[in-house]
Amino acid sequence: MQSPGGETRATHMLCVMYRTLEYLRGISDDDVRRLRATGIRHTNQLLHRTSLEIDRERLAKRTGITTERLLGFAHQCTLMEVSGMERHLQTIRRFGVETMQDLRAQDADDLHKKLADAVGLAGAPRRSDVQYWISQATALDIIEEPEPTPSRPVVN
Repeated sequence: MQSPGGETRATHMLCVMYRTLEYLRGISDDDVRRLRATGIRHTNQLLHRTSLEIDRERLAKRTGITTERLLGFAHQCTLMEVSGMERHLQTIRRFGVETMQDLRAQDADDLHKKLADAVGLAGAPRRSDVQYWISQATALDIIEEPEPTPSRPVVN
C-alpha cells in the first residue's frame, strides 16, 4: 500500500523506527544535506557507514565532513542503539559519557545514583536497567578508533 507521498507502508514504518540525522547533537543543516546526498537518511545508516576508519575516510571525501566529526557522530549513533537508554541519553552525556568505552567504564551503582540525583528517583531508570546498558556497551561497541599518529622527533 502506498501513501500519498509514494512511500510504501513498510518504508514508512522503517523511517519511524529509526532516528533522523537531526537527533545528533551538533549536526548542522549542511551536514545533514551532505549525508542525505550520499543516501544516509537516519542514524542507523550513518553508524554502519562510519564504523570503520576507512569508511569514515571515504565518506569524508564524498561529503567534506571531517573524519573526526564523523567519528563523533558515530559514537553518538552507537549510544542511541543502547536499548532503553534514549530517554536518559542527554543526562548521561552530562556525566561525560560520550562513547561506548565511556559507558562500559561506568559503575552501575554510581551511574544509577547520579541519574536519580539528576532526574529524581521517580524519573530515574532502575538499577538493573543501568546494568543492562553497561552490558550492552560491550556488544554494541563496533566503532574502529583511528590509529594514533606517531610522534615526530623534535629537531633543535
